[in-house]
Amino acid sequence: MSNKEHRGRIAVYPGSFDPLTNGHLDIARRAAHLFDTLIVTVYAFPEKNVLFSVDERVALWQEVLAEEEMSNVRVDKFATLLVDYVRSVGGQAIIKGLRSPNDFEAEFQQGLMNRKLAPEIETVCLLTNLENLFVSSSRLKEVARLGGNITDMLPAPVVRELGKKLRAE
Repeated sequence: MSNKEHRGRIAVYPGSFDPLTNGHLDIARRAAHLFDTLIVTVYAFPEKNVLFSVDERVALWQEVLAEEEMSNVRVDKFATLLVDYVRSVGGQAIIKGLRSPNDFEAEFQQGLMNRKLAPEIETVCLLTNLENLFVSSSRLKEVARLGGNITDMLPAPVVRELGKKLRAE
């Protein structure tokens, strides 16, 4: 048995997660059932304005996963080419969540590029649940800034930390 086979099937779920939403958590739960190990990896330098630092985003994931008791999921951060990161952890798959045709178009193009760069790594797309169809981190931050109630769309630790961030702005 090779070392890769011994460790089981490893998938990487990358994203900026600024902040982590119930939609992200749903994709992580479902991916964790499909793979022996899921690594949620937070991209350190997304091309968008982030509210939370990379370490804060990692810590939020860790807190939420501890509450969820998802023992085969761990959190990491990365600042490299995604396929290089996936290779470095012995991963076989990249997990992507899809909400809309726009998501599909972007993920399709990125998936094809990743396949060109690393044909041994598969991209696995999971469709969102209907209740998360309209949920996006950017939209939730905007609604929260304007005083809207978003508590049912974010894990409780994220609601707490988002409130602190917005009060400090």
